[in-house]
Amino acid sequence: MSIARYPEWQADAAEALIAPIVAAEPGPVLLCLQAVQGHFGYVPGDAVGMIAKACNVSRADAHGVFTFYADLRDTPPPAVPVRLCAAEACQAVGGRALKADWATACGEDTELAALTGVDEPIFCLGNCALGPAALVDGELMGCADVARLKAAVTQAQAAGDAS
Repeated sequence: MSIARYPEWQADAAEALIAPIVAAEPGPVLLCLQAVQGHFGYVPGDAVGMIAKACNVSRADAHGVFTFYADLRDTPPPAVPVRLCAAEACQAVGGRALKADWATACGEDTELAALTGVDEPIFCLGNCALGPAALVDGELMGCADVARLKAAVTQAQAAGDAS
């Protein structure tokens, strides 16, 4: 998977995305939120209100759905997102140390920090036998360490620059 390039937020494009979902699905708040994030990379605040209105629910209800799901975000994603598994199996084989080492690496390298954003924990990638696990730009990595994470970030960045 290469670095995702998302279009700028446009209300008209979002309305076009959610209209067919609302017409075809009962209770489509989550589906609409996912569609907006899939297209724009995140769910801007304006989209939550738009989705609430289209789905005939209160803004509070739509916001409640939005905040319940940890994978929905309200800010644009970093160029190369890095997510470290925070589940118990990965913690048992060095996940906490990896998180601390990755934070140190990002603290020492502002370019790396800007490129990868803040580590967003993810709970269980289903790769427990090869922990600690990570996702780098959507690609699963087992036996993760800082050197392998940096190499994967570099590779993802190069793939994104080539496209």
